[in-house]
Amino acid sequence: MSLVRRAVRKARREARAVVDRAQGLPPGAVPLRPFTPQVPGRPGLRRCAVCRWQGAAFTGGNHCEASVCPGCGAIGRDRWLFHCLTTSVAGIGKQTRLLETSPRLGDSYKDAMAARVDYLASDYDQRAHKADIALDLQKIDLPDASLDVVMTSHVLEHVPDTSAALNELMRVLKPGGSVILLVPVLQGATAPPAEPEFHGDDTPVFWRFGLDLTGTLRAHGFETRLLCTADFRRHADAGDPTWPDGISPEWDVASIVAATDPNELTVICDDRLADTLGLVPSYMYLGWHARKPG
Repeated sequence: MSLVRRAVRKARREARAVVDRAQGLPPGAVPLRPFTPQVPGRPGLRRCAVCRWQGAAFTGGNHCEASVCPGCGAIGRDRWLFHCLTTSVAGIGKQTRLLETSPRLGDSYKDAMAARVDYLASDYDQRAHKADIALDLQKIDLPDASLDVVMTSHVLEHVPDTSAALNELMRVLKPGGSVILLVPVLQGATAPPAEPEFHGDDTPVFWRFGLDLTGTLRAHGFETRLLCTADFRRHADAGDPTWPDGISPEWDVASIVAATDPNELTVICDDRLADTLGLVPSYMYLGWHARKPG
C-alpha cells in the first residue's frame, strides 16, 4: 500500500473517531456509522452492516445464525436486519423513535444505537435478552402513534397471537412508520410446529412462518414488501429449489420456492453485495418491510 493511501486511511480513521466522540459514544462501543445502504467492496472482502468491520471472512460458516462478525459479534441475520432497515427506511436520525425487540447484541451495541437514534430496546421477560423495558407484543405498553420504526428479528414466531401483535404494532406506529420484520421462513405456508419446538434459549415456538405472512400483514392494514436478494429472486423465477452447497435441514426450500410469487419480491441486495455482507445461502435471507399508511 502506498504512503499516500496509508495516510488517507489513517485520516479517515481519525475523522471517524472524532465523530464517535462528538456523538457521545462510550469507550469500546460498537462503532456504528451513519444509517446508509451498504455498498459492495472489492472481491473477497467481507464487511459488517452493523459495525462496518472489514476483513477476509466471517466465522462459523454460511448460516443466518452463524457467519459471525469478528468486530461486533453480529451474525448473518443481524446484518440482514440492518441492510433491510437502511434500504427501506429513509431519514433515520436522532429524531427517529426506534424500538428494537429482543436485540441479540450487548450494551455497547445499545449505547451506539442510542447515540444515533432515539432508541428503545425491549424483551418479553428479560430472561434471554437484557433490555430497557419488558414488552409483550400482544399488548404493547406504549402510547398510540409513538414509534417511527420497529425492528423485530426472530421474535414473532414466539408470540402465540400473531393477529394481536400485528394490531398492536399498527397502533403504536406513527402514520408512515415502518416495521422491519424478520422471522425464520422455514416452509411455504404458516403452521404451528408439528411437535413442541424450542429455540436455543428454551423459548417456545408457536408458529413456523411461510410466505403467506405477506398477506397476513396486508390484512392488518400494512403496506408490505417482501425483501430478498437477487440470488433468491433467480431461484424463484426458475422454480429452482436447489443450492450448490445443499440445503440446511431446517428449511423446506422446495415448499418455499413453490409458494413464492416472484412478483411479490423486492430485491435489495445484488450478488456482489450479498457476498460482501455474507448473506448466503439466499433462502435464509427473507424479510418484510411493513409500513403504516399515511
